[in-house]
Amino acid sequence: MKQHVYHLSHIDLDGYGCQYLSEQCFDTIDCYNANYGPEVTARLAEIVKKIEQDKFLHGDEIEALILITDLNLTTKEGTWIENEAVRIGAKLQLLDHHATGAPAAERFAWYKLDTTRCATLITYDWLQLHYEFDKSSDFATIVNAINAIDIWLSDDTLFEYGKVMLGMISGAREVNRILFPAEDRAFKLSLIEAAKQRVSEEDAPIQLDDDLHQIKKAFFRQGENNTKDNLVAFYVTDLLTKDKQRLTIHYKGYKGILGYNVGNTSLIGNACMVENDDYDFYMDVNFRGHFSLRSNNKMDVSAMAAHIGNGGGHPNASGGKIEGYKDSFVYAEVRQFVQEYIDKKCE
Repeated sequence: MKQHVYHLSHIDLDGYGCQYLSEQCFDTIDCYNANYGPEVTARLAEIVKKIEQDKFLHGDEIEALILITDLNLTTKEGTWIENEAVRIGAKLQLLDHHATGAPAAERFAWYKLDTTRCATLITYDWLQLHYEFDKSSDFATIVNAINAIDIWLSDDTLFEYGKVMLGMISGAREVNRILFPAEDRAFKLSLIEAAKQRVSEEDAPIQLDDDLHQIKKAFFRQGENNTKDNLVAFYVTDLLTKDKQRLTIHYKGYKGILGYNVGNTSLIGNACMVENDDYDFYMDVNFRGHFSLRSNNKMDVSAMAAHIGNGGGHPNASGGKIEGYKDSFVYAEVRQFVQEYIDKKCE
């Protein structure tokens, strides 16, 4: 029986540090990320659904392990996922360091809580113990750097390096994690890998800080070199184009691509319209319901903005706000809300 790991982790340096290790350790793994609150339960529900689908396709060949790191659960959440794990025949393991999870840790045998170390270090030791991971200790230094900054060991020699890494991940907003979770995660894990390669260099914190711009450009570069903004725009436009069936919305007789919190609409929206001649408009909505519209002489988006969002602008570049907008960390729900809102406006 082949083990398949389904790994849910937090969305900061420590959370991605855990997944950086698990992806190195396991051959078959699906990763998910969540912030605190209802998103945790939503992502766990996604995992349960994915395990059910995988077991339907592969029968009893899969030994499913739900691994949760750098996230604490309430006893209610723990009871729910434990019951679901039993129902679908999956194992459970949670590795965390947040003291708020103490009630759940006392209740569930699969809940490992250690407040003295960051989740990345807990995960590293757990992988070494149970999977003989990293016998040569190749990852030990980068793990200790994450630990130094995450639990604020300011006297640690790796603290300053960890500080640069902390900003590196928190500032990695070029790819929206709700719209393109796999690509956003790949980007952030690539940054941690680049940091690992430099951790032992002389003046390593300064070296990493100096190199970050080029590290990011290297990830987004698909062909000829260009400015970072253009490289990101080309990369995201390519993602939007490849996934446009999932992102399609309609306004009257026009067809559009809906982005969520993508930003940089002047570059990405215009590039998307040039690349997708079969579409009439591009729309990017943010978590507050503000939206930007772009077209390439296919329609007057200023009229659309005025109609659906009390907005306006130019025929090819406009914006507005969706009143009563309901945000979600599930893109399909965002798209459904926006489409239904548009449909009501057009009745």
